[in-house]
Order: sequence, then C-alpha cells, then structure tokens
Amino acid sequence: MTFSSERIIPTDLRNEMSRSYLEYAMSVIVGRALPDAKDGLKPVHRRILYAMYELGLTPERPFRKCARVVGEVLGKYHPHGDSAVYDALVRMAQSFSMRDPLIAGHGNFGSVDNDPPAAMRYTECRLQSLTTNALLRDIESETVDFVDNFDGSQQEPVVLPARIPQLLLNGASGIAVGMATNIPPHNLGELIEGAIALIHNPEISDPGLREFIKGPDFPTGGQILGVSGIRDAYITGRGSITMRGVAQIETIEQRGRPDRDAIIITELPFQTNKAALIEKIAEMVNDKRLEGISDIRDESDRSGMRIVVELRRDSNPRVVLNNLYKQTPLQMNFGANMLALVDGEPQLLTLKQFLQVFLDFRIEAITRRTQYELRKAQERDHLLQGLLIALENLDAVIRLIRAAADSATAKAQLVEQFGLSEVQADAILQMQLRRLTALEAEKILAEHEELLLKIADLQDILAKRERIEAIIESEVTEIKETHATPRRTAIVPDEGEILDTDLIANAQAIVLLTEQGYIKRMPVDTFGAQSRATRGKAAAKIKEDDGVEHFLSCCDHDHVLFFSDRGVVYSVPAYQIPAGSRTARGVPIVQMLPISRDEKITSMVSVSEFTEDEYLVMLTRNGYIKKTALSAFSKIRANGLIAISLAEGDQLRWVRLAREEDSIIIGSRQGMAIHFKADRQQLRPLGRSTRGVKSMKLRKNDEIISMDVISAQVTASIATAADEDDDENNEDLNSEELITPGPWVLAITTGGYGKRVPVTKFRLQNRAGKGLTATKFRGKEDRLVALHVVHQDDELMLITNRGIMIRQAVNAIPPQSRTATGVRVQRLDEDDAIAAVALVPPAAEDEEEEESAAETE
Repeated sequence: MTFSSERIIPTDLRNEMSRSYLEYAMSVIVGRALPDAKDGLKPVHRRILYAMYELGLTPERPFRKCARVVGEVLGKYHPHGDSAVYDALVRMAQSFSMRDPLIAGHGNFGSVDNDPPAAMRYTECRLQSLTTNALLRDIESETVDFVDNFDGSQQEPVVLPARIPQLLLNGASGIAVGMATNIPPHNLGELIEGAIALIHNPEISDPGLREFIKGPDFPTGGQILGVSGIRDAYITGRGSITMRGVAQIETIEQRGRPDRDAIIITELPFQTNKAALIEKIAEMVNDKRLEGISDIRDESDRSGMRIVVELRRDSNPRVVLNNLYKQTPLQMNFGANMLALVDGEPQLLTLKQFLQVFLDFRIEAITRRTQYELRKAQERDHLLQGLLIALENLDAVIRLIRAAADSATAKAQLVEQFGLSEVQADAILQMQLRRLTALEAEKILAEHEELLLKIADLQDILAKRERIEAIIESEVTEIKETHATPRRTAIVPDEGEILDTDLIANAQAIVLLTEQGYIKRMPVDTFGAQSRATRGKAAAKIKEDDGVEHFLSCCDHDHVLFFSDRGVVYSVPAYQIPAGSRTARGVPIVQMLPISRDEKITSMVSVSEFTEDEYLVMLTRNGYIKKTALSAFSKIRANGLIAISLAEGDQLRWVRLAREEDSIIIGSRQGMAIHFKADRQQLRPLGRSTRGVKSMKLRKNDEIISMDVISAQVTASIATAADEDDDENNEDLNSEELITPGPWVLAITTGGYGKRVPVTKFRLQNRAGKGLTATKFRGKEDRLVALHVVHQDDELMLITNRGIMIRQAVNAIPPQSRTATGVRVQRLDEDDAIAAVALVPPAAEDEEEEESAAETE
C-alpha cells in the first residue's frame, strides 16, 4: 500500500502535542469538571435538570422512573455513559450531599453509610420546587443562550437562568486537567442577605460580607472550628476549614451493671462515611491506638444519627473524645478551592467576586427577559392597533374583504388603503365575527391601553439599573421566604485546635531521674499511702552502681524544666517523658535532652504557667543564689537556654519557684538552716546570664543540701531577728504549736529519720549568715538530706538510693523542736539511705470534665 506525497503534511510533533493536549484539557475543564459561576452547575447537572423540565417533571406532577430521565439525557444532550448521568442525578437528590437538593427522589438513593443507590430502573424522581422557582423559571423568555446539542438535532441552554447563587448554595467539587475545585455549601438565607448587601453597597469588602454570610453550612451539620480557614477561603479563594462532628458525653444506664460514661455522636463532618468511621474507631481500639473504649455501636434510626461509644470506667471521657477528634474522621479539614468558570475561563474567586458574577448574570438575565417581554408586548400592541383601525372603519373593511377575489388580494388592499402592516392585515382577516361586538371592541381597547402602560414600564426598567436591582432583590427575597432554612453547621468562635495536652488527662505523676541518667514517669496512684516506718515499694529497677538522684512530683500537663550543672535549662512537657512501671529502669535522658555525656541534670522544676509575677530562685553548690523572672524561660530552645552564669568549679544545684513576697529557707548537710526574704532588699531580680550573690556562711566540711520557699502569708507572721544565736527561740513546742495546721519545715535525714518544725521557729535573718540549727542527728553518718516546707494535709514521697519508694501523709510525722532528732519515717535496708524527698501536688481539677458536664446539662 502506497501513500501519495500530496496527502502527507509535515508537522512539528512538539507543537502538535501541545495544541492537542491543550484542546483536550480545555474540553475537560469547560465540558465536564468545573461548574459555571453563573448557575453553579456542570454540564451533566444542567442537562439533567433541563431534560426533566422538558419532560414536565415539575413538583406538582407524579414521579417518573430515573431510567426514563437518564435515557432522555443520553439521547438528546449528554453523549457519555449512563452511570455518569445516574450518579449525578442521585447526588442532586441526596439530602446529605446537597445543602438544598435540586431533585426529589423516590426510592433508595443511598445513605450516609456510603450504601449504593438502587438501580435506575427502580428509583423515581422529579424536580424540587426550589429548582423550578430558582433555576428554571424564565428559561423560555430568552434569558439565556441556547446552543446545538452534540448532533445538532436539539437545542440546550448554555446556563440556566438561576435566581440564586446556586454554586455557593450547594457547592461543587471536581478534578480537571491541571486544576481542581472544591467549593463548600452555604446557607440560602445568608447568601441572599449577602447578595442584597452587595446590591445596596457595591463597595462592600469580603470581611463586610462575612457579617451576612457567616461561613459554610454543611448538609450534615456538625461544627466549624475557628474562622481563619473561612476568612482565607473568602478573601484568597483557598483555605483549610476544620470540620468537627457533634458529640456529647452522657451517662448511660445498664441493667444489672453499674452506669457507664459514653460518647454520643449525633452529627458528622461533611462527606464523612458513618460506617467507615465506626470501622476505623474499632480498628484503632483493637490496635490499642485508642484507649478507654469498651464498646461502639450504631443506634441511628429514622429519628436521626446516634453513634454510641461506650467507655471504660477508668477512662477520662474528655480525653477519649479529644483522641477521637485527633485520630479519626470525626474531625477533618475541608480544603476550599473556590475555582469556577467565568465566561468559559477558570478563575479563582473570592466571596465578593462570586456574588458579583451572580448579580451581573442576574442583571443580564432580567435585561434579556425584559427585552423579550417588551418585544412581545409591542408585537401584541401592534396587532391590537390594527384591530382598532379595522373597528373604526368596520363597514369599509367588510366591503373590501367581500369584494376581494381571494385572501391575498384582501390583504394587499388592506395594507394599501388603511396603512396596515402585513401582520396587522393577517390579524384582521383571521378575526372572528364575535369580536365585532361592542363589548369585544371595548376589551381590545382596554388591552391596548394596558399594553401601553406595560411597554412604558418595561422601557423604564431597561433605562434604569436601580429598577433591575430592585427586581433582583424582590425575587431573591421571595425565594428566601419560601425556601430558606435555619443554619445547620455551628461555627465555634475558638480556634478549637486540639493540642497534645487535650489528648492526655492532667493526672498526678512522679518523675524519677537516676545518677546514671535514666528517667521515667509514673502515676502517683502507683503508690498508695503507707504507714510511717514501713519499708515502701520498689519504684525502679536500679542497677547496683546506680541510684535515684532527682525526684519530682508534678501533673502531666506541666512543663518540666531540667537544669544542668553547667547552668543550662531545658524544657520538656511532662507527658512526653516516657511512662514506665515501678520495676522499669526508664530511658536514658540523653535521648530526650541534647546534653553531653559529662553534663548532668542537677534540678527539676515543674511549671504550669509562665506567669509574670513568679521567679526562679537558683542556688549553686558554692552557695551563690539569684532570682530571675519565670517569664524569661517561657520560650526555651530545643538546645537549651542559659539560666545562670557560673564561676569556674561551681555548679547549679537547686532551683525553686518563688514570688517577690515569699521567703527562702536553705539547709546544709550538717543540719543548719537560714531563712531570709526573697524581696528586692535581700535578693533583687537578675538576668539569666548573671551569677548571683552569697546565700549562706558554711562551717568547715559543710555543704548546702536543700532549698525551699515559704509563702508570703507565713513570712509576714515571722519576726525578723538581727542576731544569729543558735540557741535562742529554741524552747520546746507548746500545745498550740503542736496542733497548728502549718506550715511546717520538714527535715528528713539520710538515716530515714524525720520531723516537723513550725516555720515560726526559723526567724527571718539577713542573707549570707550562718543560720540556725534545724535538726540533730542520731548517728555519726547521719546527715540532712532534705528540708521542705509542708502543710498538715500534704503527702510526701521518699526514695532511697536503691529505688525503694514510700508515700505517706505529712501528719503521720510528729512535730518536734529544732534540736530534736526526729522519728523513723522509713525503714531502710542495710547500706541504703534516703536519696530524695518530694511533695505530692494537690489533685488537679479536671476542667474538661466540668465543661463536659455543663454542656450535657
């Protein structure tokens, strides 16, 4: 087979591919994937609605088989597969997909569980009243252009004469070639109010329109968290809108079993599959990625949605709910991409531009409709004028017609003799004899006068834009009164961001750090309170050459500040410290903090809030002390922050929280204690990179072992003494001092002995003195290990070098004088000693539970 060289056209392949692909891309963009900004419809949706309109499937007519509609659309307008047409028809009838469905369905049209609809031969449909009133009305009044269908046998509308901003009402989604659109649905009443506001004030801004259009209104209800995503979408055309389902925490009654808390989900985010959500939750519970859930079931029925997530008795309902929001589709983002076709070109539109395109289209449609009505009125009046001329010259017209040889001759003679047009002459020839009566003549005259008024009014509408805008306003107001419904989706003013702390109960915890740098976190209730002088429980599996060095009691939401011997501070949320059992060793702290092997953590402080009126008081091994504002540590870098400047050979050892009105008590290894105010006179605030001042004068071979803070109320009641007589004010305790609720100075020794001394026994002194005797010792090896300010209702936890821990009430330790040796507080094994003492913080109130209870009520 040979080819003639004359039929071969040389073409550059690159240009041909570029041109062909561009034509294909534009065909998909315009003809399939993107909606038109004027009526908010893609071609397939527009063709379905127009075909149903042609079939007469209006709201007052009976339902017809969907197969009949699909066949009509395929045969006349849409040369594609029947499944594409039926899927589009089904979606327009689903109340959970469309904010205001355009088609009324009869039969199984699917469900929110993603169940498929029945076959088109089983389902029936007809148009909704909103569709006929707001999308198809006036389509026969030349309001829009018509074009040939795919084979030129029919005419179809380019757009529908929409009276509402349908694109924003029901939204749209579609993926074209190189671009996509994802427009959320809105509330009809709000859209109409926004359109009217734009008519009244064309200079209104996008934020100004948001006073009328609050945000998307999804058909499935739910909540929108925050307004930042809405603002971005309306102003820039793109934004991420956070959607959340609606859930309440309730107590459900169970027969024969104790009542349990449950999370009841009643609304889901838009386009969330209910069955898939339940399956996802069950899968995560089985994989232990979600804790605290004992059962989940779907109790939805015709009255509404109800998913019951039953909780275990030991779980925190608010924490479980926050985890559901965080890890499941119960909370998800809607990526708004406001892309639509404007005059055949894809454009990214703002909220105002959407409404402006709609109003411009309505002005054009009303103008064309008015022109059509004016032409029809003028044509009718032209006929009436001819009839009136005939009635005025009735006898002459009758004689002329009777004398004419045929109708053509009569027509020509009427035109010639009476100055009529051919149209008027035809009307006279077709006029019935009964219209020659006097009554009929009056009707023709009345109609002519009425038409003159109508023509003048229509001409006035065309001449004045404000008349057209008033018509638009009256039409949309009528639609609003008839079809608008209340908002379903609530917009939560708060940003609603779920933080990690929202996913974790703010439980009491203890943090252990060993000498070799192993750290772990345990719940406080791991250790029940024990009697005084008992042995305690093992808190950690300590290696023979290791021991517990630091011990902190805090709450899981606190920030734990780690201070190193080099004067550097690091910050870690308490919940991020790996939890471990009583027998677990923990994890190396070098895995959590960027510290070197020879850098050592010497103090830990828990902080709930970085307030302006609190300070961190730091004390070094050599006795230098300083006070720095807590707010200076609110933003600690990942690689740490300098907390104090140290002299060569010195180390940062103790850090405590204090206020300006508080006082500080410092204890030494040999049982001495000094008490002075934390005010500016004794301890003025210093910056982070300063060294501090001298705190206490130490005896030979003595060293500082502890520091604590006494509250301002107690400090105010303690007398100030200039002298430093160790024996003064050391008489035995009287009966009132024995029963005082505190505060007390708790002294614990390495040998396991302890006592409580009234704070008032430690008078205020000047900084840098030698202090007063805090305790005496029973054995030569016994030394002071901790000095804490406590109250009668407090609990303390003691831990030994071998990791044996005991928790006991402070009031179990008897009060004694400063020179007493104390009583046994923990029985120690041979060669073991008390390593650290910490107070158990008061139980944190679960604010989330209180809020949940209030919402439930």
